[in-house]
Amino acid sequence: MLDDKKIKNYSRIGSRATFGLVALELGETIDNLMILTADVSTSAGLDRFKKAYPEKYLDVGIAEQNLIAVAAGLASEGYKVVTTTFAPFQTMRCCEQIKVNLGYMGHDVCMVGLASGVVLGTLGYTHCCIEDLSIMRSIPGLTVLSPADCGATAKTIKAAIEIEGPVYVRLTGGARSDIVYTADFDFEIGRIIELKPGKEIALLATGAMVAASLKAADFVEAKLNVSVAVYDVHSIKPIDVEIIKTVALTCTLMVTIEEHSIVGGLGAAVSEVKTQIPRAAPQLLFGLADDYGHGGDYSDLLKSAGLTPESIADNVVSQFNSLGLG
Repeated sequence: MLDDKKIKNYSRIGSRATFGLVALELGETIDNLMILTADVSTSAGLDRFKKAYPEKYLDVGIAEQNLIAVAAGLASEGYKVVTTTFAPFQTMRCCEQIKVNLGYMGHDVCMVGLASGVVLGTLGYTHCCIEDLSIMRSIPGLTVLSPADCGATAKTIKAAIEIEGPVYVRLTGGARSDIVYTADFDFEIGRIIELKPGKEIALLATGAMVAASLKAADFVEAKLNVSVAVYDVHSIKPIDVEIIKTVALTCTLMVTIEEHSIVGGLGAAVSEVKTQIPRAAPQLLFGLADDYGHGGDYSDLLKSAGLTPESIADNVVSQFNSLGLG
């Protein structure tokens, strides 16, 4: 259960260190737990875990294909398995193994992709991950989750390790991240969470962009005489078809916002649902451009992509007016 102290501490240390604290809790309560890394114990916040539970920890080295193969083998023997490394290496370097050993064979492995999006932009795009939602949700049988803040990260990982089949958890944002959930909340895989009600404009966001969207909604309402709803789409697959249908039929404009390529991510997932809905509201897709730009500071990359609260609001207002929806 989340309390005020945990929420503030998780936010201060960021999603990676939060994962490490959650791992300690899981190690205490799950006898058959195994956590596997690819030479990232410190980056994943797992140094305390591997000292406390050496029999539940395995570092395969910089060998991500082996990471997934070993994880699948342990899962086949009845272990509850969590793997983790940086998101591009957790998803793309071992994609064939994920497809065959997890998607095709259906083993229960929870994969945690660290520092997804462009938070590691100072290391260049080799360490950024703007494609993982697209890739992972295309693999049959794979659940894809994207928590909004560090408190949600804790609840997501605890839920993910208990469900059947393989799961990918995408962690975004850095240390001292914004808090979306200020108190404990009901978490259910496959269900969108309404954070702010509104009638005319609906912002559907995922990951670190949820906090940005809440701020953007206030800016939009200050500039337009409309109400703006904000939804946390933490479950990318399965996605909440019913909520999307309801929003598409009741609002004037839908906007999807993600720290991911505009190709194949949240925006595409929502669009796929909307194709089934006659007279659905128009949709704007806000995200990262379909190219590999220059590396740089996290805040600078978000600003250049138009993913700051101010930029999101300005673009929503401009598009709302240009579409003649006012």
